[in-house]
Amino acid sequence: MAPAERPAVPRQSPSPDESGQAEDRRHMIRRRWLTAIIIVLLIGVPAGYLAISAGQSRDSGRDKEAEVSATGLQNDWPSKTQRRIYDVPVPSAATAVKYYETNSWAVSKLYVQFKTTAAGLAEFLKDSGTSTAALRPGSVAIGASDAKVVGWTFPPGHDWAGTTHAQKDPLPTQDITVNESDPDNPVVYVVSTATP
Repeated sequence: MAPAERPAVPRQSPSPDESGQAEDRRHMIRRRWLTAIIIVLLIGVPAGYLAISAGQSRDSGRDKEAEVSATGLQNDWPSKTQRRIYDVPVPSAATAVKYYETNSWAVSKLYVQFKTTAAGLAEFLKDSGTSTAALRPGSVAIGASDAKVVGWTFPPGHDWAGTTHAQKDPLPTQDITVNESDPDNPVVYVVSTATP
């Protein structure tokens, strides 16, 4: 029989079984994709978070290590927490602020140096719990051993004035020495000692 003479075979629509299999296959592929995305999110997001946290922790540790290994005054402000713990309210307008902290099991000390104005000095002393009237002219309240820790010297030929502001434990005691050679711009030296 010639091809033209063959009877046309009607096209068959897919059987319900074939249609269901195709739909099940699409559903299975979609479900696998969804499962893969969920697994990536459940593993990837926490892993990414841990990697970021580890990096931040490492950087923070390096900063702390640098601070701990510093052997002298740092050209920076002590943190607000340090200022609060050691009761050293550095005036906001202070300049040339430097600090150093030491810690041991028996005693902790914060060494602070800054330049201020006459009004800033009065504010600092008042906020520390003392006053300019407590400053004794010609007196250096900071001992030689404390001064040596940070390389401070208090030679003659300057207008030194000092006071010690003792407080009951657990509050710290501050030894305060001021260079009043330039009364409008005094330089303040503080050693605040706290015992645990």
